Amino acid sequence: MEIEKLSEHGCHGGTVGFYRHRSEVNDCDMRFSVFVPAEARSARVPVLTYLAGLTCTEETFMIKAGAQRDAARLGLMLVAPDTSPRGEGVADDPAGDWDFGLGAGFYLDAVRSPWADHYNMYSYVTEELAELIDAQFPSDPSRQGIFGHSMGGHGALTIGVRNPDRYRSISAFAPICAPMQCPWGRKAFSGYLGDDTDAWRKYDASELIGALGDGPERPPLRVDQGLADQFLTQQLHPDLLEKACKNSGYPLDLRRHENYDHGYYFIASFVREHLNHHARCLGSV
Repeated sequence: MEIEKLSEHGCHGGTVGFYRHRSEVNDCDMRFSVFVPAEARSARVPVLTYLAGLTCTEETFMIKAGAQRDAARLGLMLVAPDTSPRGEGVADDPAGDWDFGLGAGFYLDAVRSPWADHYNMYSYVTEELAELIDAQFPSDPSRQGIFGHSMGGHGALTIGVRNPDRYRSISAFAPICAPMQCPWGRKAFSGYLGDDTDAWRKYDASELIGALGDGPERPPLRVDQGLADQFLTQQLHPDLLEKACKNSGYPLDLRRHENYDHGYYFIASFVREHLNHHARCLGSV
């Protein structure tokens, strides 16, 4: 797998790099960013994939979250892909809205035309990007975690819950917890997946967790939610995730915070706790 280095910057003893490659599953060029800690010069290190929210790119988390200092302290590699396919010929929202199409891939594999030609972010994150990182960077594929924000929190929860053999740690900031029950999710699912709501369930964290029976030990979920979040009541529904986890016995640490909204000041305030959570699960502390 070939990658093109767009830029690289020294950061807390390691490096932050921005890259581009040709994606087969999305049939377009994709961009991603990687923080590599100093420990990776001598050994493979745990890798933590961050999925960003609506309208964001591979730059947003690396620039705004301030996560690199603690990732360096903990010896964690951070990977942040773009939030959707892009480029000439990649379909966008016909109405030009920001919650569907470019920047709004919802971390699923689309089945409806024209979206199915490019919008395969679930396979991109879980297969193609994961293989590329393992081949091109000093990551330890046996110690992987996943986290994200908003739409990316939805992606982290669903991908993590569906792939417990791959992801040993999961967390989310203000995730879309029950996309089948909110306007963002219903618009995305009907557009990308069609009208068969049974096909939607595998991309809904509350539905997935609610349907779990007895099985192997699952990685605990860490979720933080601001109570001043402008999208809390209509779009996010952490109460439905909490109910699903309680009913199925899935371990959940859900923390609600007064005065915090949906933005990156909230993420920057609690990213240290999330990285500590992942480091404990991945055995890097």
